[in-house]
Amino acid sequence: MPDADLGNALLRTARHALTLAFGRRDVDAGEGCRHRALDAPGATFVTLTQYGELRGCIGSLKAHRSLKKDVEQNTLAAAFNDPRFTPLIEDELDFTRIEVSLLSAPAPLTIKDEDELLMRLRPGIDGVVLEWQGRRATFLPQMWESLADPREFIGTLKQKAGLTREFWHDGIRVSCYAVDKWKEMEVQS
Repeated sequence: MPDADLGNALLRTARHALTLAFGRRDVDAGEGCRHRALDAPGATFVTLTQYGELRGCIGSLKAHRSLKKDVEQNTLAAAFNDPRFTPLIEDELDFTRIEVSLLSAPAPLTIKDEDELLMRLRPGIDGVVLEWQGRRATFLPQMWESLADPREFIGTLKQKAGLTREFWHDGIRVSCYAVDKWKEMEVQS
C-alpha cells in the first residue's frame, strides 16, 4: 500500500514547485513537504491534467537525483517542456491537477518473441519500457486504463517509439516497472 505521508509530501513538493514558477507563494512548502524519503534517490513521473484531460507528463525512468529534486524538475518539465503541449500559463494553475508516480527500478524481461511478451504482461500493474536501436518509449501502468488489451498497449507503445505497430525484432529490449501513485483531487468543470 502506498505511503500516504510520502504521497502528500510528493504532491505538495510538486505543487510548490509549480506555484513558485509563477512567482506565487500561496503553498506552504514547510511541514507538508517533509519526509525522510525525499532525500533518497528516486525516479518519478509527474502528470498534469485539466478536467481529467492530459496537460503534460514528463519523468525519469531511473533514479539519478534526490526524490525531491526529481519531482520538482519533472513537475516543471511537464508544465513547460512537454513537446505535445504549449507551456502552462498562470491562468491555468488553479484548475491543473498533479499526479506523481514513484517508479520501481525497471527490470529487464527476457522474452523470445512478441507473443511471449504479450502473455507475460500484467495489465494494470506493469509499466513498460520498449527500446530498439536508440529508440525508446514508456507507458506508465495508468495507460492500461485506456489501452486494456496487451496487443493494443504494445502496438501503441511501439508507435510512440517511432516504430510501426506490427514491427518486431529480436533486438527489442523490454523492461517492466511498478509505480506507487498519488493524485490531487480533480476540479469539477
